[in-house]
Amino acid sequence: QVQLVESGGGVVQAGGSLRLSCAASGRTFSSRSMGWFRQAPGKDREFVSAITWSGVDTYYSGSVKGRFTISKDNAKNTGYLQMNSLKPEDTAVYYCAAAPGPTTGPILQQQNHYIYWGQGTQVTVSS
Repeated sequence: QVQLVESGGGVVQAGGSLRLSCAASGRTFSSRSMGWFRQAPGKDREFVSAITWSGVDTYYSGSVKGRFTISKDNAKNTGYLQMNSLKPEDTAVYYCAAAPGPTTGPILQQQNHYIYWGQGTQVTVSS
């Protein structure tokens, strides 16, 4: 069993930065790939970024590539999403998720691949 708790959300002006954290309980987090997803009001939840269990491979949606950076500290059982150059359209609830294991490849962009989810943290970007 893995429990995930996101933090670091808040209100920021356009062009600003935030770093989201995803703290995981359980000793298996280090062997799991993880992802970040977001859901804006009135929209479906969408893929933002993912990272393999070792941190070697990363994946980004086109809308955040070059602005967001995903990372994973297995020693701390924590994942991160550094968000720079934020835009109003980045406003959403952000969720972290853990995969069943050390998954690699495009399947990490599919939210139904993930079996553990956090409760979400709100990010609001004002113009």
